Amino acid sequence: MGAKGTSSADKSSPTTNSSFSIKELLLRGGSLVGLIGLSLVFAVLSPHFFTLSNWLNVFRQVSVVIILASAQTMVIISAGIDLSVGSLLALGGSLAAVAICYWGWSLLAGALLGVLVAGLVGLATGTIVAKGKIPDFIATLGMLGAVRGIALLITGGLPVPSHFTATELTGYLPAGLIWLGSGDIGGFPVSMMIAVGVVILTWFILNRTTFGRSLYAVGGNREAARASGINVDRVKALVYAVSGLYCGLGGLVLVGRMNSANALMAEGMELQTIAAVVIGGTNLFGGKGSVFGTLIGALLMGVLANGLNLLNVQPFWQRVINGLLIIAVVVFDQWRRRVLR
Repeated sequence: MGAKGTSSADKSSPTTNSSFSIKELLLRGGSLVGLIGLSLVFAVLSPHFFTLSNWLNVFRQVSVVIILASAQTMVIISAGIDLSVGSLLALGGSLAAVAICYWGWSLLAGALLGVLVAGLVGLATGTIVAKGKIPDFIATLGMLGAVRGIALLITGGLPVPSHFTATELTGYLPAGLIWLGSGDIGGFPVSMMIAVGVVILTWFILNRTTFGRSLYAVGGNREAARASGINVDRVKALVYAVSGLYCGLGGLVLVGRMNSANALMAEGMELQTIAAVVIGGTNLFGGKGSVFGTLIGALLMGVLANGLNLLNVQPFWQRVINGLLIIAVVVFDQWRRRVLR
């Protein structure tokens, strides 16, 4: 009996190991498999897809989304959501451009002003959420409109620099700022390097700092985190402040890429960042997630947009396909969490 039992167990173990590997692949690498599969499809359909120049173009296009999605990852891991990231980007980028072009500030001073103000607004949002006990969705939705309005007031509703501005006040964006969004180092886009640096920094924050571990704890179980001595209100306020700083940096990169700033740039980017986070496997209810998954999610969206452009798919149909992709990914995410676990 003992020998037969052992033999039976031995026979079943390879199947168990194989099943475990498939589960792990679906649970942890679903977005990567999707990215590879989508890339292979477009490589077959378009001879221009698998070229170095095209891939660098994809990275350049998604760099700002990656920066903002990294911030969104931390917020969602803490069981929150930030709908104001696009507006904060516009505020930070517009304020920096106005300070440099019209107020006579240096590049460094103007850039720091834009990033710090975006961070302070993020801190204010987080404080409202934490102290006012207001749902994250409502607080950031209100900030989305208010911050966009402030950016319009700062710019007067005009692009910066503007040809309609009085001659004596007209300035130009410095080459250093344009280099952030459009420059290259050794053939690789500076914006891509900044985005990768932000991803690495975010990974370090989440996995190697007390603050990062607190984000997972608060997102997993807020009351348990509070009972263990974590200052939940401070963590919530700080994660929105960090999100604001990331948005300010993203604003500088986008202004450099566009060679102009305006208060309406990055409209709808908050939805793109949420989609990248969800596609990357982060739990929308908090407590679980990875910034590297978000990176894959953002790249998958960028590859999809790039491939559809190469195939000359109409922009209207691209919106339909992107929307259906997000729905399909969320359905798959819920299924794999319910069935595979």
